[in-house]
Amino acid sequence: MTTFGRARSVASKFITRQPSILRMAVNGERSVLITNGTMSCQGNGVSKRGKVLSLETMNPHIRLMEYAVRGPIVQRATQIQKELEQGDTKAFPSVIKCNIGDAHAMGQKPMTFLRQVVALCTYPALMDDPKFPSDAKQRAQRILDGCKGGSLGSYSESTGLEIIRKDVVDYIKRRDGGLESNPKDIMLSAGASEAIRIVLRMLVSGEGKEKTGVMIPIPQYPLYSASLAEINARQINYYLDEDNAWGLDIAELQRSIDEARKHCTPRAIVIINPGNPTGQVLSRQNIEDVIKFAYKENLFILADEVYQDNVYAAGSKFYSFKKVLHDLGPDYAGQELASFMSTSKGYMGECGLRGGYCELVNIDPDVQAQLFKACTAKLCPTVSGQAVMDVVVNPPREGEESYESFQKEKKHVLDTLALKAKVVADGFNSLEGVKCNAVMGAMYSFPSISLPRKAIEKAKELGKQPDLFYAEHFLEEAGVCVVPGSGFGQREGTYHFRMTILPSVELIHDVMERFKTFHTRFMEKYGDSESVNAKM
Repeated sequence: MTTFGRARSVASKFITRQPSILRMAVNGERSVLITNGTMSCQGNGVSKRGKVLSLETMNPHIRLMEYAVRGPIVQRATQIQKELEQGDTKAFPSVIKCNIGDAHAMGQKPMTFLRQVVALCTYPALMDDPKFPSDAKQRAQRILDGCKGGSLGSYSESTGLEIIRKDVVDYIKRRDGGLESNPKDIMLSAGASEAIRIVLRMLVSGEGKEKTGVMIPIPQYPLYSASLAEINARQINYYLDEDNAWGLDIAELQRSIDEARKHCTPRAIVIINPGNPTGQVLSRQNIEDVIKFAYKENLFILADEVYQDNVYAAGSKFYSFKKVLHDLGPDYAGQELASFMSTSKGYMGECGLRGGYCELVNIDPDVQAQLFKACTAKLCPTVSGQAVMDVVVNPPREGEESYESFQKEKKHVLDTLALKAKVVADGFNSLEGVKCNAVMGAMYSFPSISLPRKAIEKAKELGKQPDLFYAEHFLEEAGVCVVPGSGFGQREGTYHFRMTILPSVELIHDVMERFKTFHTRFMEKYGDSESVNAKM
């Protein structure tokens, strides 16, 4: 037996304890040092080092990152579903995951034309199959002609295939009433999130009061708080106005930036429109006000517009930041803007195929060159995702073979989402202690809950946020997984949760029935003391 082997075999006889350290002296030859679960040998000139990468030595900014929509409550939901599959008996037959905007995971069927084009691009031999329509074949061949070697398996340019960037430009021109764009200002990406993270990284510089600050809405999509933590930028919160349909209040923006300048240098503002998690759709006037504010305060605008197809409320309409900026005239011609679009949302819901784009407006050419240089490090966005993006921006046109069926499928998805948006908001507002603004757009409701003080005290006793405590009970007692509002940010003393409207109409009705039963019982259990109104 080796000396190290003898050390291990007799270790239990010679252990001395120190905080986080176990030192085992063995036969006077060497010691075995266990630190934080890592063993090394010392003595006789021989040593076995510990881990280079540990929680203590890793990037501290990664440790600070949190992403609520995939947090512990979601992991528990998956565990409960497995328990049900193994025969466990619970008060509900299944787990309904309403935590994330993943349309296909909730049963939405893919758009036929979109998948036909992707299939043809992936396996061109299908071009000879008569079951595929001529316009799908034409789209696929056009994409393949833009690929090196005529294959999706080849690298594209770092900013994406030129033919697809040209189609994005045409889409923007149609959307914005003829407003010109340039393919050189388009960056394709693996979902909008990749492009957002690249732009955010370009903005970061300085330390102390010179450190970059980025204004983000509260409630916000956790991509932003997580990304800012990772790149060590300062998060500047501005609060949306819940009493005004989650609108933007310029006075609140001014308060936020004035306070932030005491600690950092604000350089950018993030706008999510339509909103996530709040489901609001900004008015044109609101967008004009934000642009004027950003121009006055010398801020770069990041316009997250991935839900631009998801507008349901009567009288609501999507206006792009680029269009409104242009219409404001030459006084604002220099305002810098990056706008983002994705294949993951809208009527498509193609989250897993990872397609997206960013349009850069009024960016310094030298900076844009550096940004595109940064893109080269990842070689290129997934080319299959680029193909999906092309179908979104270049769908069947009137007179083409697939036009009517495509429009019918698209209308069905959006009409169904609009119906579910109303069912959810009406259902929440019918219950005492719950209030939900109209779900004007996007894919989420964000109701406020008036929690009984007894429930709040119990949560704090357990070291939990009160809305997490509430959401955990909703999952354990009713089998519905939602995300606590604290994962998105909210005003102090208010409590919310985010719930998607993506389950089928049948399932949405089931969710609301489960919620009604759960909420009533929860309030009966904890409601024997004063409630804290979620609208302080």
